[in-house]
Amino acid sequence: MRKINFITIILLSFLSLFLNAQKIDLRNVETGDLIYKNTYIDQPYVLKLSDGSWLCVFTTGAESESRPGQHIVSMKSTDRGKTWSTPVKIEPNNGPMSSWAIPYLTSYGRIYVFYNYNGDNISIVREKPIKQAGLLGWYCYKYSDDNGLSWSSKNYRIPIRVTAADVFNDFDGFVQMFWGIDKPHLLDGSVYFAFSKIGKFVQDMGEGWMLCSDNLDKERDASQINWKMLPDGEYGIRNPKFQSVQEEHNTAIMNDGSIYCVYRTALGFLGYSISRDRAKTWTLPDTLRYASKIPNVIKNPRACPRLFKCKNGNYLLWYHNHGGKDFKQRTPVWIAGGVEKNGNIEWSQPEILLYTHENNVNGMSYPDLIEEDGKYWITETQKHIGRTHSIAPQLLEGLWKQANARSLVKSGLVVNKSDISKPTTVSMPKFANLNEGGITLEMTVKLTDWKPNQILFDSQGNQGEGIRITTAPRNTLRIEVADTERNAYIWTTDEGYFSSGRSQTVAFVVDGLARTISVVIDGKLCDGGYKRQYGWGKYASEVKNINGKAKAVVAQECIGTIENVKIYDRYLTTSECISNYNSYNVK
Repeated sequence: MRKINFITIILLSFLSLFLNAQKIDLRNVETGDLIYKNTYIDQPYVLKLSDGSWLCVFTTGAESESRPGQHIVSMKSTDRGKTWSTPVKIEPNNGPMSSWAIPYLTSYGRIYVFYNYNGDNISIVREKPIKQAGLLGWYCYKYSDDNGLSWSSKNYRIPIRVTAADVFNDFDGFVQMFWGIDKPHLLDGSVYFAFSKIGKFVQDMGEGWMLCSDNLDKERDASQINWKMLPDGEYGIRNPKFQSVQEEHNTAIMNDGSIYCVYRTALGFLGYSISRDRAKTWTLPDTLRYASKIPNVIKNPRACPRLFKCKNGNYLLWYHNHGGKDFKQRTPVWIAGGVEKNGNIEWSQPEILLYTHENNVNGMSYPDLIEEDGKYWITETQKHIGRTHSIAPQLLEGLWKQANARSLVKSGLVVNKSDISKPTTVSMPKFANLNEGGITLEMTVKLTDWKPNQILFDSQGNQGEGIRITTAPRNTLRIEVADTERNAYIWTTDEGYFSSGRSQTVAFVVDGLARTISVVIDGKLCDGGYKRQYGWGKYASEVKNINGKAKAVVAQECIGTIENVKIYDRYLTTSECISNYNSYNVK
């Protein structure tokens, strides 16, 4: 009897662990595996080495960014990022400041890191102490021939050509200002990577450049590496119309050998440029947009965008999907998928990749991508802690296949009511608390008059708990979700989508895990357009039990018809909402 009880207890324990594992949301930043924690940690970039281990290099320090003691280190993991070794100093923390290491693995196994190095110990500009000394000085590199266990005692300086940005900078060209976030790429035997040069201290008058070495991948004598800075001339990758802030240029090699570059601005969008001749010349940077079917601007604040090319030949773009102009609000992180078409990259509409509910933080940034055996991991930093995150492959596959998705999503569908021309009731399911998942409410509406305050859907109880959808001013819809504890959140759709006499499909996605409400109208994710910074809402307080009346009223006050109502007892992805819409419009 005791044996049976013991076995039962063991089985129940495993079952409990299994069920808890199912509830883990990989998008929650706190579910990631710790890389390192310190007052400052930045840009954790990873290489997969020939022995199967991972090498991570990053910048760290006991004080805040660009303060004394900032230096670069490396760590190793033999269990795919779950645990990491003790940091190895690439540069000491008591010497000139070293910052923002970027790794490269040569074809013969040597590891290089490229980084900022304040070799002249510049600490004053215009007779004032400098708070961002990490941007100043030399571009250097070191190497390791033992998989990162030790690093060359000597560092080597890359000759950075003096250009107009330097001549007119705060130091009259005697000191250069720059940094890089781009991992090197091998193209036709040469190694290329981008960096951003700054023309005015602290971070103004930015422009992009490429460093190219035709022998780095093969030359064993580190002092004999050849370097060239491209493009030729006085000016780098920059569009004067994009104003001062043009920085954090990073690149991917396209399937035809072109180099695709993305970078941040302070105008609420990303810039991009393409070189068709190995970085010698570049197209005038343009505003990055989604695929031609949905040609909206890809919104991003002054935060790091990261471009990745995957082994399947497709692309990923890390960004923040709102039009802020400053360094703040980097949560959640959104990700779009890219597919090459007609010599360019067509970008899908995005999904939430990572989020945090932690207070008083800007969010996640400076990621890297690791791909192994069909699995994906992302590293990121919140400037004081770095983590590794496993990414669900199906989320990424949905992005790449989004344009051609045509199937009706049935998983989680709990209400499906059609042809509602007069007030009708539908039985409501019993939802779990929002913080355990979420819901999606999709409607196909055809209104002949968009007069505000028409009630299209209402399940709210006597205390206001439940869901209500009404028309709002300027031909928009408003959704309100509220719980039994009087926590509520209201979000209104973007303007310019709805018009009278048309059948239009809108999906309200209430993601209770990320605490966001997003809206997809006729297969297009609302992004705020030109009038709003956001097209999606993020609620601060926790809205939980939104179960209202047992029966919801549909088309209670409706000048027109509601052709269909679908409710899912989970949040749908953007790709799933688009697939639903496409399934209704198959020609």
